[in-house]
Amino acid sequence: MADAIVSAFLEKLLNTLAEEGRYVTKFREEFEKLQTELQLMQCFLKDADRLKRKNHTVNKILADLRELVYEAEDILADCQLQSSHDADDRLTRFSPSNLHFKHQSGKRLKEITGKITQVKQSIQSLLGGPLLFQPDVDQMPRWSSQVYDHTLVVGLEADTRKIKDWVFEAACEGKQEILAIGVVGMGGLGKTTIAQKVFNEKEIDGHFERRVWVSVSQSFTEEQIMRSMLRNLGDASVGDDANELLTKINQYLLGKRYLIVMDDVWSDVAWWGRISQGLPKGNGSCIIITTRIEEVSVKMGVKKTRVHRPEFLNKDYSWLLFQKIAFAASEGECIYPDLEDVGREIVHKCKGLPLAIKAVGGMMLCKAPYYREWRRIADHFRDELAENDDSVMASLQLSYDELPSYLKSCFLSFSLYPEDCVITKQQVVRWWIGEGFVPLRRGRSSTDAGEDCFSGLINRCLIEVVDKAYSGTILTCKMHDMVRELVIRIAKDDAFCTTNSTNCRHLGITNNMDRKQLTANQKLRGLVSTTKTGEVNKIESSTAKKLSEFQYLRVLDVSKSIFELPLSSLLFHIGSLKHLTYLSLSNTHPLIELPASLEKLTNLQILDLSYCQNLKTLPQNLITLRKLKVLDVSNCGSLECLPKGLGRLSDLEVLLGFRPARSSHGCRIGELRNLTRLRILGLHLTHGDEVQGNEVNAMLNLQDLENLSISCFDSHGSDLTSKLDRIRPPQQLHELSLMFYPGKMSPAWLNPIALPLLNYLSISSGNLASMHQNFWGHNNIDWKIEGLMLEALSDLELHWPMLQETMKCLRIVNVSWCPELVSFPIDGVGFRGGVWINDEHKH
Repeated sequence: MADAIVSAFLEKLLNTLAEEGRYVTKFREEFEKLQTELQLMQCFLKDADRLKRKNHTVNKILADLRELVYEAEDILADCQLQSSHDADDRLTRFSPSNLHFKHQSGKRLKEITGKITQVKQSIQSLLGGPLLFQPDVDQMPRWSSQVYDHTLVVGLEADTRKIKDWVFEAACEGKQEILAIGVVGMGGLGKTTIAQKVFNEKEIDGHFERRVWVSVSQSFTEEQIMRSMLRNLGDASVGDDANELLTKINQYLLGKRYLIVMDDVWSDVAWWGRISQGLPKGNGSCIIITTRIEEVSVKMGVKKTRVHRPEFLNKDYSWLLFQKIAFAASEGECIYPDLEDVGREIVHKCKGLPLAIKAVGGMMLCKAPYYREWRRIADHFRDELAENDDSVMASLQLSYDELPSYLKSCFLSFSLYPEDCVITKQQVVRWWIGEGFVPLRRGRSSTDAGEDCFSGLINRCLIEVVDKAYSGTILTCKMHDMVRELVIRIAKDDAFCTTNSTNCRHLGITNNMDRKQLTANQKLRGLVSTTKTGEVNKIESSTAKKLSEFQYLRVLDVSKSIFELPLSSLLFHIGSLKHLTYLSLSNTHPLIELPASLEKLTNLQILDLSYCQNLKTLPQNLITLRKLKVLDVSNCGSLECLPKGLGRLSDLEVLLGFRPARSSHGCRIGELRNLTRLRILGLHLTHGDEVQGNEVNAMLNLQDLENLSISCFDSHGSDLTSKLDRIRPPQQLHELSLMFYPGKMSPAWLNPIALPLLNYLSISSGNLASMHQNFWGHNNIDWKIEGLMLEALSDLELHWPMLQETMKCLRIVNVSWCPELVSFPIDGVGFRGGVWINDEHKH
């Protein structure tokens, strides 16, 4: 990933040189020389990951280059910081410490430049000729959003039908024992996909009263498996011991027909004997086990007649699956005659393995449709297979090699997470922005650029979608275990992340992390909480105090953690982390107030304080953090308001959990007028006096605002409804969410004239019973809404034909717990409800 490190550094260097910072200008000649040497190497570095696997000399050269560039980047960051301090205090310019810094930095920078020149000469010797500068043109993605349907399944219909038949057959026979079904086969064959297909079938959902899905990694303990089962059943089960957990599972399932899927089970299954003994028998219940090892399924009670072995996809299905992904932009059809033969050649090398086909399909989706480019990929695939006969691993390695440089660091970030971990998109995207992995081009916001990077990995099938919002926005993801094998190996080779070294740049914070590795590593740039869903980190005070000692730390995420003492004291010296750009204290305890030294984090771009229920106030000096782009204080129940002057943070792109002050002592809603770069805004309104008459149009001119959510949870007084009715959102709004709306009728501004570009509308909870007449439009002006979600609205009455008439673009409608919407073509609208999809508008 040397190309990724060099590209990220060059971007920062070019931006910094353009800013003309004082200290950077002092060293301009040396920085520009460094820039030239690195730009000459960029073309070679694009192919370096492939070359270093065959040549140990290249591997050593790249390792040396990586360390030198990291050090140069640290010097650059120090220069920026020093320039900023001088601008604030001119008296310090000629202090002894500044003169010493200037001397030492200049001296070391010359040494680094000299060594990088030697690296360049070594590369030229290997190549037998000079390096020539070529502009970097592979920086912008072809697609900035997910292009194809991630739920796409090809050629597995017979497999799912066979397992469903076994399930229903057992129910008819009425046997007392639990039916055990095994899905057995090699990695990448589609075992999990088949099990998911069965698990999510509507027939299966209706047949079983309880369904439980457990991903069983190699490192899982019996207790973790039981806790995962209980979370599926809606029980957090915090603090219970193993016997209590099993008793709870039995109580939830007793007298019920249930389906349990144990996915990706490995050799040690001693835990299953104890768990299975505690499961209620009879009622036609079923267990599905997916595993690579047939002996495992036998040990778990699967009879030979109930073992299913998926077959490789045949030639036609293989080509169909490849087309659906690689040619997603043309409805899954190959419209380029010159690409079909070479495309089929690539597919043939995948040997019918769905994971391999998806990987190469996603890679080709992101390549230009030119024969020469496709021929080059086919040749590289052939060479990779000559080195490694495993089609899946060869296809995944090829996908990594072909990633744009900026995506390689993003991809390697997943190496920190444990096996089968469900990862929030929000966390990784914020991390990428904070550490500078995300390239900023053509004036795009950093949040949009981060989303593009995430889509790039999704489209290449390197990460898998787990949960989506009704609007199609991806919320969580995970990584296939074979992809994870690859990413861990590469991350270790490139010192990105490793579990047994003090030389890596990133570590995941978990309960079983090596404390010595943490405290002995002074090169850390990223510390990220990687605990699994439903679990928390317990961090000792001695470890917590060490967190403020990593001089060049860019990212510190200690979310979902419990500390022994208040965080304000444990992180008392956090202000010493001068280069910190991303700080997450989300869902930490106990956090009542922020450390006073927070004001020294002048480079901070992202501050996440969400779900800190005991946080009562934010310091006034928060408004001095002028580089803040994301401020998240959502779900902070004790927080009354934000500090006055928040409108000075003019770079803010995301503001969540904003509670306007009721008086002039805090931030009023009127200050939003100054946050002209806002793209996402979450408002929490509870009292009418939070919005004065001259503040109702505070959002009207926020031209970049695309996503607005308004929550009135725990609202008081009748005057809030009238104030909400007068609020004026910006016309270009793309997505709107109303939660706990207190009025009986929708606000007058919720209409297709005031919001002509609105694509997604969500209304949940509250007193809403009917829609204002403006909602239905007039003079043939209809809504552009494509997605609609209505949830927990017990009094709302709407007629489906009337809604369809005014929302002609509707593609998806999600309704639950709305008993009066009986005209909607969705079963059980008064209960769990469901989803209506308009097939005519499917992309």
